[in-house]
Formats: sequence, structure tokens, C-alpha cells
Amino acid sequence: MSSEMVPAIVETSNVERKQDLSEDQEESQKLRLDEKFEPISKRQMKKLIKQKQWEEQRELRKQKRKEKRKRKQLERQCQLESNSDGNDRKRIRRDVVRSTLRLIIDCSFDSLMVLKDIKKLHKQIQRCYAENRRALHPVQFYLTSHGGQLKKNMDENDKGWVNWKDIHIKPEHYIELIKKEDLIYLTSDSPNVLKELDESKAYVIGGLVDHNHQKGLTYKQASDYGIDHAQLPLGNFVKMNSRKVLAVNHVFEIILEYLQTRDWQEAFFTVLPQRKGAVPTDKTCESSLHDKTSARVEGGLDSDSSEEETSRNELDPPHEEEKQDKENSTAEARLAQW
Repeated sequence: MSSEMVPAIVETSNVERKQDLSEDQEESQKLRLDEKFEPISKRQMKKLIKQKQWEEQRELRKQKRKEKRKRKQLERQCQLESNSDGNDRKRIRRDVVRSTLRLIIDCSFDSLMVLKDIKKLHKQIQRCYAENRRALHPVQFYLTSHGGQLKKNMDENDKGWVNWKDIHIKPEHYIELIKKEDLIYLTSDSPNVLKELDESKAYVIGGLVDHNHQKGLTYKQASDYGIDHAQLPLGNFVKMNSRKVLAVNHVFEIILEYLQTRDWQEAFFTVLPQRKGAVPTDKTCESSLHDKTSARVEGGLDSDSSEEETSRNELDPPHEEEKQDKENSTAEARLAQW
């Protein structure tokens, strides 16, 4: 082969390569154009329309958000100005005045309760904690002798108790934590009746749920330790159809309410549940006389029967009252001796 033919072959091969490359580029461009102008489905079309509308209304949405913020600010301002009844939560928290009164739940009766009653006591303690956090005059809350079944139940069912605030949870007995002269044990067996609360004192509530089986236990403990004891003035203000047995949280809430109102009767009737059938003592005589008079007017036989029933209820022997109390006993956890 001559030297003149070699360059000619090289040139033809280069031309062929260029043609192949140009053909490939044209095909790829055609594919891109086909992909670009490929028909879309109705669903995709709707999405595109919505996206376009959303972008067009962006400024309108901004304006609406601004107006909403301004409206909320005005509403909050109006509430603060017209909030004379204390409905605004932030305003209430600013009005909180902490009491120096110490209120102790004595959990040293753990071994005397079954698990069912332990769980009830736990729920009552939770209620006390919640009420104290919400109160306008919260007390210095103590939980003493904390351990045993109660602590185990709280660890299993309420792990958040370790993060509770404004409460002193101690494994020690209250007698080891507070001076004896400052202590007053609240028990219905005490002959002493509270007239008012001394906020320099520490009041002890027996954390015992026993459905009134352990009578006189809290009074005995107070006497053994040589500390003062007293009962709430329940009988001076309230007459109840059921037994005068109150749950731990009821006693706790009554004290919180009294600290706010300084009125025992209002405190009792704010807290006591309706099922207790509580009525003010100064109205019981009036209501009974009114019932007797109306019964006489309605008819002789009915009048006689109602009077006989009234006298029978008034003269019930003690053992009959105890029998009726047992029948009316509820499964609710109660404060021992209240």
C-alpha cells in the first residue's frame, strides 16, 4: 500500500465516527423531547394546578397569619383587663402565696394494708399533689416513711413521681424530721377540736386505707409519741348521712380550701362529695321540722308513720348503726379515723 492511500483511509474513518456521534446526539435529543412533551395523567395535572394556586396565594396566607396573631394578642389583652374572677391561668399563678404550714402524709402503715389498698392510697397521694400544685395557697407538702409496697407500686405505675416538684418525699419517719412541739396529728378520736390552723405547725394525716378496721390507731400513735393531736371541726358544721370517714385527699383538700377562705363550713361543703349527703348543722333542725309539718298536713296516717320512723332513727342502738355503716361502706380509700 502506498503512503498516499494511508491518510485517505484515516480521514474516512474519522468522518464515519463523527457521523455516528452526531446520530447518537440526535437520538438522545429526540428522547429528551419525547420525555418533555410526554402526556401527563389527570392526577398529575391536578397536583400541578394545586401547586400553582398555592404559590399564587402565598402572600395572602402571610397576611392572614399576621391578622390572626394580632387578633389573638387583642383577645389576651382583653382577658387580662377584664379578668376580675381569676380565670386566666397565668394570672392565677402570679397570685399564688405559699403557706408556711406543713402538711404531712404519714405512710408508716404500709405493712397493715393489702396491695389493693396501697394502690388506693397511691391515687389519693397523686390527687393531693395535683391539688397542692393548683392551690392559691399551697402548703409545704411532706410524704414520710416512704418505702415498702407504696414505693414499689409508685415505681411500677408512676415512674414520674421522682420528678415531682414542691414536695418532700422522705424514707424517714416524720418524728425524725420535725420537732415534736411543732407536730399535730389529725385524728377523729382526739378530744381536741381545731378552731383554726396555725401555719407555724406541721399537721399529720394518717396514710392508712383500712376501711375503718384499725380504729383508734392514729390516736394511739400520737399518744405514744407524745405529740399533740386534734380533729377537724366536722361535727360543728356538717351533718352527714354516711359515716364521717374521709379519704386522705379529702382532708388535704379541706385544709387547702380553709387556707384560702378561712371558713370551715365553706371548706367542708366545697370538698365533700355529694354521696356523703352533707348538710349544714344549722339547717338540719329546720329541715326536719319542715318535713314533719308537711307530713301532718298531708294526712293523719302518713304523719303518724313518718313520726314513728323519725323517732326510730333517732333511737337506733349503737350496734344497729354499726351494721348500717358496714352495709354503706364503699371501696373508696379513706383516711383512718376520719
